[in-house]
Amino acid sequence: MTTLEINGAAVTVEDGSTLLEAARFLGFPIPTLCHMDGLEPYGACRLCLVEVGEGKGARLVTSCTFPVAEGLKVRTASERVVRARRMVVELLLASCPESRTIQDIASALGVRQQRFRQEHESCILCGRCVRMCSEQMVAKAIGFRGRGQDRSIGTPFDIKSEVCRQCGGCIYVCPACQLRCTYSDPDKAVCGGCANLAPPCVERKGFDDMMCFMSPCVACEIKEAD
Repeated sequence: MTTLEINGAAVTVEDGSTLLEAARFLGFPIPTLCHMDGLEPYGACRLCLVEVGEGKGARLVTSCTFPVAEGLKVRTASERVVRARRMVVELLLASCPESRTIQDIASALGVRQQRFRQEHESCILCGRCVRMCSEQMVAKAIGFRGRGQDRSIGTPFDIKSEVCRQCGGCIYVCPACQLRCTYSDPDKAVCGGCANLAPPCVERKGFDDMMCFMSPCVACEIKEAD
């Protein structure tokens, strides 16, 4: 067992755990995007950043890939951490503003708009589909190609894969494929209508504690009754 300090509390967790596993087991919420239970940690999205160390030596690390260590001091929601996560999610919103997953994370972090030009990309390079195809489906039909701004995901040499079983697992785990209604105006890039973070957007007398049941979200199409 390993003893460390998370948000000022001394805790003991299993040896070999990651900071993300330890924090979530103890009830400290940490947002993630590229991480998915059952897949190897990748650390691409940077949303799971936490602060480790003290004073000038403190640094931000990805909690999904950083192992616990004896005596380590960790802060999961310091001002520095929250500021970094909000910046990351704004950039993700600029890349894929229609993603329901990204919008819900933005709403949970208190981001109500993003300040960057919307690109409307179809991929945010989180690697979920690549790891799903390799680790769960044992096919390795797709992978990363290129470097830098030319980096993309696809089949080798853009040739139709002979090992792809068309299972749809890559689409199932893709956060960019999970779309919802949204505006193209940057000031309205975050819908939040289905995030269940606040009372329902449609008034229902006598059911104040009921969460939003609309699927898909039609909040953008309904006008408040006079």
